[in-house]
Amino acid sequence: MVKGVVDIEKEIMAVGGELHADEEAILLSSGSKQEHLWGINLYPQKKDEEFIEFDSVINLKPSQGNRSRGIEIPQIQKRVKEIVERFIKT
Repeated sequence: MVKGVVDIEKEIMAVGGELHADEEAILLSSGSKQEHLWGINLYPQKKDEEFIEFDSVINLKPSQGNRSRGIEIPQIQKRVKEIVERFIKT
């Protein structure tokens, strides 16, 4: 499993940190905004829907309508998938 954080505004991502917070810090220091960052887990050995898991503490954003570690908002899930698919071929 590989941790990743996706910036849905800038359409970039950071992967490979020990914690999602590590990747989040890199993107924030590069000018990303917190509200655009979403944490994921990638499972290279799996395919299709099992490849991406939307689970991270950084996804807890009650002010944006996301009240769990998962990404509950379908439009954001779709956006994250599109960005990941641009960078990673499964």
